[in-house]
Amino acid sequence: MRRTTAGIAALLVLAAGGLAGCSADPPEDAVSAFVAGWQSGDLNDVGFVTASGSGIAAPEVLTGIRELYGDLTGQPLAVSAGKTTTTGDDASTPITVKWTLPGGVEWSYQSTVRATKAGRDDWAVIWEPALVQPELATGDKLRLRRVASDRATIQDADGKPLVGPQKVVVIGVSPEKITDFTKLRNGLAAAFKKVAVDVDLDALKGRVDAADPGAFIDLVTLRRADYDKIRNQVRPLPGTVFREETRQLAPTRAFARALLGTVDAATKEDIEARPDVLKVGDQAGHGGLQQKYDDTLRGTAGLSVVISREAADGAVEDDPIFQSDPVDGKPVKVTIDTATQNAADKALAGEKQPSSMVAIRVSDGAVLAVANGPDAGGVNTALTGQVPPGSTFKMVSGYGVLARDVVTADTVVDCPKTFTVDGREFKNSHDEALGKVPFHVDFAKSCNTAFASLAPKLTAAGLQEASTALGLGGAWDMGIEAYTGEVSDGGTGTELAAAIFGQGSTVVSPVAMAAATAAVAKGQFQPPKLVLDPAPAKPGEAGPQLDPEAVASLREMMREVVTDGTGTALKSVPGKPVHGKTGTAEFENGSEDTHSWFVGYQDDVAFAVMVQKGGAGSEAAVPIVKRFLTELNK
Repeated sequence: MRRTTAGIAALLVLAAGGLAGCSADPPEDAVSAFVAGWQSGDLNDVGFVTASGSGIAAPEVLTGIRELYGDLTGQPLAVSAGKTTTTGDDASTPITVKWTLPGGVEWSYQSTVRATKAGRDDWAVIWEPALVQPELATGDKLRLRRVASDRATIQDADGKPLVGPQKVVVIGVSPEKITDFTKLRNGLAAAFKKVAVDVDLDALKGRVDAADPGAFIDLVTLRRADYDKIRNQVRPLPGTVFREETRQLAPTRAFARALLGTVDAATKEDIEARPDVLKVGDQAGHGGLQQKYDDTLRGTAGLSVVISREAADGAVEDDPIFQSDPVDGKPVKVTIDTATQNAADKALAGEKQPSSMVAIRVSDGAVLAVANGPDAGGVNTALTGQVPPGSTFKMVSGYGVLARDVVTADTVVDCPKTFTVDGREFKNSHDEALGKVPFHVDFAKSCNTAFASLAPKLTAAGLQEASTALGLGGAWDMGIEAYTGEVSDGGTGTELAAAIFGQGSTVVSPVAMAAATAAVAKGQFQPPKLVLDPAPAKPGEAGPQLDPEAVASLREMMREVVTDGTGTALKSVPGKPVHGKTGTAEFENGSEDTHSWFVGYQDDVAFAVMVQKGGAGSEAAVPIVKRFLTELNK
């Protein structure tokens, strides 16, 4: 059948309309499909061509995109499209790409999606690396680089750094360089002994055997001054290797070490515990204030996005394209006084037994020194120890009987050789008996039996009242862990008799006893303070004024301890008069070992010293106090 001219024309119109329908989808649809598919990881609904116009499969494009990601793989991504501009067979659409990088850092930039329908019936997105980020090319990868923040220092009350950058030398050994292991080990042992550094060389052979030939086996890190003392001994030893670094350190190795802590390379355990904060190669605080306030001191690392590409000579280069700036750390300000801390450290240096000392400024409660020895970097017993106070507690119970008018300083209180309570016998050091003497003599000579006889008159309630008045067991916070003490409930006659002279279940720390001593010197307890900034949320409250007559008598008795009692070795120290109380604390049934204590004050400085297994207070603690005050008053 023949068609008419009009029918043919109508068919042509319909055909033209049909052809227009096949390519009528605007370029915006292709771009929208691409944006959605890029974010979902499914580009199969999008047609692609290369910049040269040849077709390329969607999975191949997706692979190309992901190869560019590099370190950004897996990071949240959001893409949004702007208004498309079309010119003939070509279209261009601006897009906004937003990445959420580690740590919540946002990186946003503009890119462009080009599309074409040249030689096609539909629009295709042109695949090119610049689509992902304008500066990317084939073979490039996006990499993340951390931008380290500057670690702040721990400062004294005047804002002067207690800790700052100092040069150190890391001494190690490399297995491939060792020619005579025995000679190496003996040479290292002799050198380390010269600078009083304890290094476990017994395990060195095993470490060497297990290491790669070229490994750097870290042995010890020494301050430059200490290293220079043994440089000529360790350098010639076949097998030794060295690395120079700069680390945040206190003025001396011993300087408040347990309190301040150290800053060292982050360990595997550190990184696993805080993967969002710490990376390999970072420095981290270990122990003390450096660890507790690590986040404050370290600040927040910045983040840099770079394009990593291979140069013509084969070297890999980084081209930075984005950076979030680091936020430097904030200083931590503390009350430690350099001169007082040095004096405390030196005073403990000669003591072989574990020992601790705390010094507090009487006028405002500022902690001036926190010292521990002989390993200054061990447990911070000065603040956290929990030990019986022995006869230093007679300062507390002495205040109690005076404030309750049980006795006056001149009341005669018998000091027999022994005193029995409910079948339990109490005795004095060295089986001493003073006889019937004034109470101030019982105190100065530290008579246990005299105090035991006063226990029923003081009562358990009176013991708690006196302890609370001097701050023991109180709720105060210095900004770092500290034990405020726990006083016996005096629930039985024998327990109360023991507790009145610092035995029984009463346990304290040196800082708690130093604060109690400062309360006697000031006439009022005030919570000791150590960290000034950031200030603790609940530092504690000052106590009421102490009974003026009782505390005045107590001070006179504490002076008599030094002039005519158990602390006479302090009578000749330079400076103003010393007031104090010795203590000998039993801590284990059936053991002859005792802790040696002394608490006291001179002018505006109160202090407490405790030597573990040091014997009587006069034997170990008093000599330390003498060295401390002699150094402090130079």
